[in-house]
Amino acid sequence: MLKYKKSRQVLVTAIVLGLMSAQTAFAAAVEINLDKAIEMALQTNPTVKISEAESSAALAQKDEAKASRWLSIDYSHSTNRGGYYDPNPAISSQSGPDSNYSNGFTASIPLYTGGKLSGTIEQAVQNYKSSEYGVDESYQAVKLSATNAYYGVLEAIDTVKLSKESVDRLSAHLQNVQAQYDVGVVARVDVLRSQVELADAEQTLIKAQNAYDLAVADLNNIIGLPHGTELKVTESLQYNKYDNPMENCINFALANRPELFQAEAGIEAAKASVKVAKSGYMPQVAASASNKWSSDEWPGDDNENWGVGVSVSMNVFDSGVTAAKVRAAEANLYKAEETYRQTKDSVQLDVRNSYLSLREAEKRIATSKVAVESAQEDYRISQLRYQAGVGTNIDVMDSQVALTQAQNNYVQALYDYNTSSASLAKAMGVPVRQS
Repeated sequence: MLKYKKSRQVLVTAIVLGLMSAQTAFAAAVEINLDKAIEMALQTNPTVKISEAESSAALAQKDEAKASRWLSIDYSHSTNRGGYYDPNPAISSQSGPDSNYSNGFTASIPLYTGGKLSGTIEQAVQNYKSSEYGVDESYQAVKLSATNAYYGVLEAIDTVKLSKESVDRLSAHLQNVQAQYDVGVVARVDVLRSQVELADAEQTLIKAQNAYDLAVADLNNIIGLPHGTELKVTESLQYNKYDNPMENCINFALANRPELFQAEAGIEAAKASVKVAKSGYMPQVAASASNKWSSDEWPGDDNENWGVGVSVSMNVFDSGVTAAKVRAAEANLYKAEETYRQTKDSVQLDVRNSYLSLREAEKRIATSKVAVESAQEDYRISQLRYQAGVGTNIDVMDSQVALTQAQNNYVQALYDYNTSSASLAKAMGVPVRQS
């Protein structure tokens, strides 16, 4: 019976471990493409969530500012009990401690604030607009990060593949050299040199595999997956021709970049700030109405007293405080205007840099593709010459290095082209968030 229980425990443990292993394997194999990577990043990345939270806070502040121009009603209640110290209580005619209860409602509404209230509202409105454009910018930035990380994985996959091909070529060549050395056709030095080259290629492969793991971890971090999640990528680096001229890209950017809209909102907010500062020179007018009750018995609802009135206040002398506030606000307005000009220049420069990088990578794709074809033929010929005894091992090694370099240059050009295209879309302000 005991043996049966132990066997059953072992079987249950094996089943549980098997299920856990299957679950782990299933969780590790995540199929992904570029669109899915971007979608996951937009849904989970903290950058987007932070900007959306900031926009929600700005919306609440805007509602608060708008609500301050309407009627507000306050209620108050007080309970007091007290008296005074009597040194001769036996002969005093005064009574003991008294109680007092009071209640009151006060309603007030601003009638004229010299532009302070309207300026504050305008500031809040422009700040909210700026935060909304900030959300758009965060969407575009996260899309760019996810795109670059995805292309980084594709590049790493190709680099690992090319490194393996290099190792396989050198391994096959070493076998050929060893066979020729065994029959006395070539010298020992050819075997040693081939072994060294193969070892170097294996080192490069190890580095490429580690770079792939790091690229996957980076992409997982951006799209919200555990860093160790295994990804199954369904695409490869491709060349898709981009025909839009630079001038069109710049014009599109000037009409769509969120940072420009933010800078414009900053100017309007600064203008409103000047208006608020200058309101310190103007009178402040408010209307109020109150109704109060008080008595010496709780809840204090006797002795009603009401009042309606208008209050006016105005700063007559403040030792230059208001003037200083106005100067500071005007300086901030000038700063906002210069910020807009600087942002506009930066936007155009961003587009130009990304566009030129795109065109550079496009040219490198064409030249490196030809170089790969030439290097493949050169390696094939050098091998045949070596096998025929009319070429040297150094020729084979050099052609192998040239082939590997040409292939890596082609992959790098494809990666640069695709990432430059993504950077150009970001520089142009291509919308990501659906309005």
